[in-house]
Amino acid sequence: MTSSNLRLVRACFNRLTNQRHFFLQPSYHAPITIQMPALSPTMEEGSIVKWLIKVGDQVEVGDALCEVETDKAVVTVESNDDGTIAKILKEEGTKNIKLAVPIAILAEEGEDVAEAAKYIPHDPTLIAASAPHTSPPNTQDSTVTPAPVPLTFSTLPLSPAVRQAVEWYNIDASLVPASGKNGRLLKGDVLKFIADNNLTKIDQTAKQETAAVTTTSQIPTQAPQPTSVTPVTTTTSQSTDKPTPTTSTGRPTKAKYEDIELTNIRRIIAQRLTESKQQIPHSYNSISCKVDNIIALRKTLKDNGVKLSMNDFVVKAAGLALQQNKVVNSVRRNNGEVEESVTSDISIAVATPTGLITPIIKKVEAKGLQEISNETRSLAGRAREGKLKPDEFQGGSFTISNLGMFGVSEFTAVINPPQTCIMAVGTTRNQISLKSDADEGSSNIEQENVITVTLSSDARVVNDQEAGVFLEKFKSNLENPMQMLMG
Repeated sequence: MTSSNLRLVRACFNRLTNQRHFFLQPSYHAPITIQMPALSPTMEEGSIVKWLIKVGDQVEVGDALCEVETDKAVVTVESNDDGTIAKILKEEGTKNIKLAVPIAILAEEGEDVAEAAKYIPHDPTLIAASAPHTSPPNTQDSTVTPAPVPLTFSTLPLSPAVRQAVEWYNIDASLVPASGKNGRLLKGDVLKFIADNNLTKIDQTAKQETAAVTTTSQIPTQAPQPTSVTPVTTTTSQSTDKPTPTTSTGRPTKAKYEDIELTNIRRIIAQRLTESKQQIPHSYNSISCKVDNIIALRKTLKDNGVKLSMNDFVVKAAGLALQQNKVVNSVRRNNGEVEESVTSDISIAVATPTGLITPIIKKVEAKGLQEISNETRSLAGRAREGKLKPDEFQGGSFTISNLGMFGVSEFTAVINPPQTCIMAVGTTRNQISLKSDADEGSSNIEQENVITVTLSSDARVVNDQEAGVFLEKFKSNLENPMQMLMG
């Protein structure tokens, strides 16, 4: 056997052993299992947003299979094999699917699709959940302690939260299995009972009136007298307002609200920003820059059919300043090592319906303003549509967050680790300044347009002097837009 044939056999063998298991039935091998992939370095789980194929569809390598919401964005998962979709294991809307969990079954060419659909793939999470749990033997007491019997409402007093839950849903507490210490009924037990039995909350107003009648009728009196019920009302500023519902103790009931589940992206953003503020010593430095020259240049360019935004000039000015201040253009790894980036790869914060994402404009220092503008619009549009590729939002050496279009004058931003700096850009505002004329010995009042930028830096890497040098270079670049346009 030649060496090339040997390599071919070895490749085929590795593919089978790495990706496939075998049926117990003879002469049948398992179909291909499509698993939840790792779509970012920090991804631990994902959610199926939308399936782009259906059972019976034929797919080829590179075809889009589904859209998965990761910890950073909604990413399209592509097929790594050719075949026919035999079964979809995780439906649209399935959330928090761990990595390597099977999501679909793919039958290869020549395989029976119906037989492939019967295949039960290996699920690592189910194996871990079904593993037997052994507890260490009790050496002090060899007798077997019987399981606690759930106690009823009349045996142990209920906590206020439990009492409120059983009243709201009209539950007999004796029917709810208790898991608390000594058989005490917990709020979680009641909530599980409500979910398992699909119970709905009763009308508290009607129940309170009934309870008031019952309580009044049970009070002993010296002589039988007719019982009257006085409704509880509250005085409001308008006579047309409805009375506030109250309990039998006179306390107002809680207002209704709606629970909104966080998306994976928003949950991870909250987690990362919290970690950033807790673990990174933030230092803040601000500077105001005149932008009258940019405004005039933009107007001239617009008259000639070229549209550039203020943010395009900000990105370009930052990219050039980063080349002159390498320490600001850096990332800090978990082991404490600092890596200075050779190119200015700037992340642009973009708000999307699912959360904030930061697509990257790479090698900003080498690109013209028009190219930066086109790339920014393209990345922002695909970010809002959830069509960014992982390499378009992973990485970056510096971040710019611009809230100027919302009228925010200035703000501070939280560092996006492992980056060491982020710059917050405010809106253009008009201010009055006093300028002196040395030749005439007089002073004139002038109006000028300025923006304020604030640099948040990791004090472990970038000190205040280095931050100030960067901001000074950035201001010089921004106030001389013709140099950036010709550069």
